[in-house]
Amino acid sequence: MCKSGRDSVTTFVPQILNVKSGVLTHFQESFSLLEKVVTDIKFSERVDEATELLSETFKNGGKVISCGNGGSMSDAMHFAEELTGRYRESRKPIPAIAISDSGYISCVANDFGYSEVFARFVEALGNSGDVLFAISTSGNSENVLKAAQKALQKGMKVIALTGNSGGKLSLVCTIEICVPFNGYADHIQEIHIMAIHAIIKGVEERL
Repeated sequence: MCKSGRDSVTTFVPQILNVKSGVLTHFQESFSLLEKVVTDIKFSERVDEATELLSETFKNGGKVISCGNGGSMSDAMHFAEELTGRYRESRKPIPAIAISDSGYISCVANDFGYSEVFARFVEALGNSGDVLFAISTSGNSENVLKAAQKALQKGMKVIALTGNSGGKLSLVCTIEICVPFNGYADHIQEIHIMAIHAIIKGVEERL
């Protein structure tokens, strides 16, 4: 019978699994960061604030535009498709767009530079009352920063999903959800997707 609680992670699992120590170390690092986040009241408060902002945006007829690079782009796409599709419950589609079209991105990157790929999209489709959901594990991705700045100029709100110390993005956002971790980006991304799921679940419940 499997033990419950922390002992099941730190003691029981190594006894029953024949795996290399590096694998267990990875999971233990993830568990440690998750434990840190769970006990960080401010982190949960920021997630709740972001959920409330998005819910009010949708109730008022606004939309959300999401963006990020690499794995963060995948998270931005996942965020948008869960809203326009469904998460746990069947309901009306929620207006969300991820900046991920390869034709658009390659066009703008070629003509204006990669730093403009998100900002130009926001300039074209963002409206006052909309929200930009900006994801950057470092908080310093230039194209994400420019998108946030453009969004604020257009009267939009900006929710920033960051890590480390939040970087420059923390200075140009309405709400920042910062993962308190200064190591590799993969562990930050693991918490990002959990925060994204919590936000989507909260939005569905509110709407």
